[in-house]
Amino acid sequence: GRLEAVTQQMGYHPQYLDSFLKTQHYLLHMDGPLPFDCRHYIAIMAAARHQCRYLVNLHVLQFLRAGGDPQWLRGLDFIPPKLRNLNEINKILAHRPWLITKEHIEKLLKISEWSWSLAELVHAVVLLAHCHALASFVFGCGCEQDEGPGGRGSLKPLSPGNQCFCEATTGNGCSQDLLRINRKRSLDSCMELDSLRERVQRIQVETEGREETRLLQQDREEGEGQGVEVGRTEHRSDPSAGLSPLADTDGEVTGATNLECYMQDPDFGYQDFARRDEDQTQVFRVQDYSWEDHGFSLVNRLYSDIGHLLDEKFRMVDGLQSSAMAKRQGCEPSVFKRGIWNYIHCMFGIRYDDYDYAEVNQLLERMLKVYIKTVTCYPEKTNSEMFDRFWKQFKHSEKVHVNLLILEARMQAELLYALQAITQYMI
Repeated sequence: GRLEAVTQQMGYHPQYLDSFLKTQHYLLHMDGPLPFDCRHYIAIMAAARHQCRYLVNLHVLQFLRAGGDPQWLRGLDFIPPKLRNLNEINKILAHRPWLITKEHIEKLLKISEWSWSLAELVHAVVLLAHCHALASFVFGCGCEQDEGPGGRGSLKPLSPGNQCFCEATTGNGCSQDLLRINRKRSLDSCMELDSLRERVQRIQVETEGREETRLLQQDREEGEGQGVEVGRTEHRSDPSAGLSPLADTDGEVTGATNLECYMQDPDFGYQDFARRDEDQTQVFRVQDYSWEDHGFSLVNRLYSDIGHLLDEKFRMVDGLQSSAMAKRQGCEPSVFKRGIWNYIHCMFGIRYDDYDYAEVNQLLERMLKVYIKTVTCYPEKTNSEMFDRFWKQFKHSEKVHVNLLILEARMQAELLYALQAITQYMI
């Protein structure tokens, strides 16, 4: 249940890894507006938008450990309406965040039995953006691919596979509290795996038994000419759909047989912002709404301390050393990093008035731009050819650095749109 492949890659930049782990831990495991099982289910919904089985399987396991209802794993039709109502904003944030409006926010916050509070919604929005961006990193660094001769495999691990990921960063900024927590989790996961596997298999057997009884009853009613309400038949035809975590012969958790059960409108995806309808939306100008001047204070007020953790993470990735990487491109490190960051934001319709966008084409060669756009906008389409052609001139740590820039720039872009919509609703 650990992000081992991801944290091994981030371990090439240990100070960033420390900041990432603190944010991840706070979002999922510390006091906050949302129940713990709901947090992991929201993460499942977010990862499913990009068909990221690595993250879906991880959070399915943690959802059950947090006491989540196994029936929810059958898909969105089986979760409370309040949680299901988050689907629309999840879909838009993942693919076209510029479409989010105050009306989307108002719909979720309106007074009803299933309404969200502002604090809950901010927590959910940060979780969604975090998991969407993390999915980009997972695909960008090859963590999603099968290892071995037939697949690209994840990048070279920093430490042996059985080593707790925090041990790789001891003495390099990883806090002792996190080290202790994750060592305990490592032991817990070994002890819980067998019982969890038995629990899920028992749930599946019970579910299939109930489903068989229900279908027999339905057949009898239809035979008697009585009307039967139609609904959810696509999920009922496969009673085990979405009940993903099962253990293979090596004891590893595998599964997520049907990711589409965790989303609606699966064909909704990224569209080039430049090709939008002119009356649909306007360019987002950072001078009018920025993270530093607006987003930080709002998110920190509604979800205590998360603003400081996110801000530290944004600053950490901006401060990573990249002199060799920039030298290869013939420019200063700050210029190269800003070019990548602003190019990513530009793809989401976010513009900086003080930046000359002609620099992007000068700084970033074509294959680098193709790679960045794919990992940012539709990471599930990242393929080995694109991966290999992009990596040739970079060191391993530099490859990870580029993916960290993608992760953070994408996350900030989603947050800017969502927080601006929340601000407009509040005004």
